[in-house]
Amino acid sequence: MPAPTVELEIPDALAKAHQAAGSAEPLEDVLGEKLIINMGPSHPATHGVLRLVLELDGEVITKATPDVGYLHRGDEKIAENMHYNQFIPYTDRLDYLAPIANNVAYALAVEKLMGWTLPPRGQAIRVICCELARISSHLLGVGCFAMDCGAMTVFLYTFSEREKVYNLVELLTGARFTTSYTRVGGMIRDLPPGFVEGVAKFCDEVIPVVDETDGLLSRNRIFVDRTKDLGVISKEDALSFGLSGPNLRASGIDHDLRKRQPYLGYEQYDFDVPIGSVGDCYDRYFVRMEEIRQSVKIIRQVLATLPSGPIAVHDPKNVAPPKTQVLTKMEELIHHFILHTEGIDAPAGEVYFGHENPKGELGFYINSKGGGTPHRLKIRAPSFCNLSILPKILPGCMMSDVVAVLGSLDFVMGECDR
Repeated sequence: MPAPTVELEIPDALAKAHQAAGSAEPLEDVLGEKLIINMGPSHPATHGVLRLVLELDGEVITKATPDVGYLHRGDEKIAENMHYNQFIPYTDRLDYLAPIANNVAYALAVEKLMGWTLPPRGQAIRVICCELARISSHLLGVGCFAMDCGAMTVFLYTFSEREKVYNLVELLTGARFTTSYTRVGGMIRDLPPGFVEGVAKFCDEVIPVVDETDGLLSRNRIFVDRTKDLGVISKEDALSFGLSGPNLRASGIDHDLRKRQPYLGYEQYDFDVPIGSVGDCYDRYFVRMEEIRQSVKIIRQVLATLPSGPIAVHDPKNVAPPKTQVLTKMEELIHHFILHTEGIDAPAGEVYFGHENPKGELGFYINSKGGGTPHRLKIRAPSFCNLSILPKILPGCMMSDVVAVLGSLDFVMGECDR
């Protein structure tokens, strides 16, 4: 009995590479036996507990399947069993490279449900926090991406600058990593003495480092060869796979929620949205580099126009009074007790708020039946959507290209798995 005929599934990228090589042999004759290997979840280049199931023909990837969920903690279900403010520390653990931006995103979603708008000073402080988080995240993202491609010096430069951001965050919040700084309706405290001067000093110091990094990488032959025309994501694919943030803009899509759906007064500030043209790893690197410069530009404008006044909305029954008043006045003590035992009195309804996080659009959907806890909460994690493009762009790449593609996507598994 003759053996059954097996038809090979040949990825388009592999067929194009074979055609470009000008080989006279049919591609079916060149292909050998496939090899399945696991990359991760304990691999340094996967930037966390990401597992990739790769099908290889020699050194060429023919199929790639991301396997996520190794860091799943059930955050969305946890939120449904907690008061709104009690869930804020859990948002730190989503994109743990920009925790303070997660705090702001979640607080804005609940404030949209409550119908609140922060006073000008509160909004300005949040903008400073979010842009510092963006700079910190991109510094680490570019540094790790460069190290994945063999450039160790860049990582040391960017990591040193990121340490300065942590010093500022510690001065502001009392913590370096998991800040839990934001509260629904405001922040835990106002800016401390010396913070504004420290941020201004950092803005002056980080730009020369970005320029130095630009000089080390942007025209470096090794880095360019490892990133140019690699992992190309077309505009159509970027939209259909739900990409957001720098990965979307690198593909030529001019979409930034700070411009398209302004919040926290972003419409007052003059800044540009960098976009790419090819959508390859090199464009994704360039977009993040320019976003650091634009974030510095925004922070300088905020510092120059920083208003005075309250940092929280005025709603004594739903926003915790200052601790000094809690310890000295009976009515504030009663409000404090009720708020921390029953939670804020949220109305029934449903809202969605999308926030332009460093990794992309971090969104919170809240379904409320009233009271202090959400009936349902759903997190739109940008890294989860961004990783969905891997089965599309990895086939046809070499095995050594995987680390460059992953580094260019700059994902974090904490929010991907939730």
